[in-house]
Amino acid sequence: MASGGAAPPRRPLTLAEVEAGSENERLGVARDSMLRNPLILKAELGKPQRNCYNLPGFDFSYGLYIHGTDGGVREAIGHWNTVKPRTTSAPNMPRDFITMNRGALKAGYTTAHEYNLYYKAKDIRCKKEEYNSFKRCSPKAPADFTYGSPARPSTPFFDLLQHKYKELWMEHQRALTIAQRMQKKKKEKVHETRTTVLRKHPLPEKEESFWHLPHLEKVGPHLSTFPDSDARKKAFSASH
Repeated sequence: MASGGAAPPRRPLTLAEVEAGSENERLGVARDSMLRNPLILKAELGKPQRNCYNLPGFDFSYGLYIHGTDGGVREAIGHWNTVKPRTTSAPNMPRDFITMNRGALKAGYTTAHEYNLYYKAKDIRCKKEEYNSFKRCSPKAPADFTYGSPARPSTPFFDLLQHKYKELWMEHQRALTIAQRMQKKKKEKVHETRTTVLRKHPLPEKEESFWHLPHLEKVGPHLSTFPDSDARKKAFSASH
């Protein structure tokens, strides 16, 4: 069993201390910083965990050393340093303009210049008791006024148990997906060409006319033996 003295903390591992076949053996490029990273350093079998920080020597004292300036017990016994009381000057009270305005009005002053002269002649200050009481009194609040921050609303456990927030989120996502698809369709709309229009709305087929010899085609009359057009129509109506 070890003695009562505590064992010194283990220093960070170095490349010189790494043995072949050990847990922290490195192949290829090895740096000391690899052995000072607690996420990379592997624990050694049967040994406590190493410290990955460079600590000062054993003769280093941690903490803040403050040099004493009071002289210690000797100075306390030989000299008694007393604190001199601070002389507090009387507070400069603000002017009592209400009283001064009342006095100026009674004296018959009406202009601003006369009032300023009256202020310089009779500098009346507020009384300390009245000033303190005015500062100490808080403004009147309504009877139903509630102090402090408002309490947050209660947690809707019924909605949580029914997964209501999940359903609302799913509905919102579905609506968002549909809107995105519609917007995508509007963007991907293809402009129709003459070919696509003719496929949807084909032109009417032309009636086929057979070929005839030119001298067998119907030829108009070269002579008109009727005196007028009415006689011509009358003759045609009688024959047909």
